[in-house]
Amino acid sequence: MDTDTTDTTQSKAYWYVLQTLSNKENQAKIYLDKYKKQEEMEEFLLDVLLPTETVSEVKQGKKTSKTRKLYPGYVFVHMRLYDENGVLLNKPYYFIKGATGVIGFVGGENPSALKKEEIDRIIAHVEDAEGKEVPKVSHEIGEEVKITDGPFLNLNGKIDEIDPDRGKLKVSVSIFGRFTPVELEYWQVEKNTD
Repeated sequence: MDTDTTDTTQSKAYWYVLQTLSNKENQAKIYLDKYKKQEEMEEFLLDVLLPTETVSEVKQGKKTSKTRKLYPGYVFVHMRLYDENGVLLNKPYYFIKGATGVIGFVGGENPSALKKEEIDRIIAHVEDAEGKEVPKVSHEIGEEVKITDGPFLNLNGKIDEIDPDRGKLKVSVSIFGRFTPVELEYWQVEKNTD
């Protein structure tokens, strides 16, 4: 039994997963955020989460960044969906089900909340990804690469070290017949296909 003394008239809020139509995750989030006040859902719907990360890649010598969804086809909602007796609340349930882009709750007519450790892991991943760019292509130690940017442009080398936290690589490049380690950004190299 929940002994939450902060609010005796309502049940506690939990995180639930919504399944959305393909590529409609943003529309679902925008709709829910926009209409929760208008439809008087603020006491039920507390937060809408669409986990994303920024991915960078180099195409034809130009670096591009785009936002990638961590869980395509899903949106997470923090809400009160059941009353204190465990009975499904129709008003918030049908508000969510009727939202643009939403197919329904994972769990169908009996949605079950995510476990605390599951949502904590998702939120930690989102917070960790904030402000960072992840390379679209992953690299491996010993991999042959071609440098596509900077003073070592068009030189080939071999990856000696990978620092994922900083987004840097240490690459051994042959300069004047000697191998010299140079530090590069992930996006400054591409796999050598020669």
